[in-house]
Amino acid sequence: MPAVLITGPPGCGKTTLIRRAVAELGVPAAGFYTEEVRLPAGRREGFALVTLDGRRATLASVRIRGPHRVSRYGVDVEALESIGLPALEEASGARLLVVDEIGKMELLSQRFREAVLRALDAGRPILASIMLSSHPFADALKARDDVRLIHLRPETRDRVLGEVIAALREMLR
Repeated sequence: MPAVLITGPPGCGKTTLIRRAVAELGVPAAGFYTEEVRLPAGRREGFALVTLDGRRATLASVRIRGPHRVSRYGVDVEALESIGLPALEEASGARLLVVDEIGKMELLSQRFREAVLRALDAGRPILASIMLSSHPFADALKARDDVRLIHLRPETRDRVLGEVIAALREMLR
């Protein structure tokens, strides 16, 4: 089983759980996570894509105009493909791939979908978050036999963290 996919409603702690699991495992990891970008007044302005080696780009913002939109955010598919994809594809020394997240914004990129499938098919250990709502591509990933799907809720965070770490340690043996 090469992948652990974490799903749950927005704001339940998927990114925090992934970051804690990666830190606790202490193995070479590559990939990216997303984080909210907030204005000084606290209102969410968008999302940044941050690679595990420290590169950063704006993935989505209320200020981005263009054809790719999710809710009130314009999505910069080129930023995902120029920063996020290399973080997955050029991860030769990494024992673990991290993809946070496989969601509506990221799935706008066909190249991203192809990279996720290649990584899964290669059998490399993967820790990823995936959207809870239905989407044909996401649903197909969740249904794969080589994927362990774990549902996260705020009240189960600590228990799920232990479950994720145990599953990853088994995969990394």
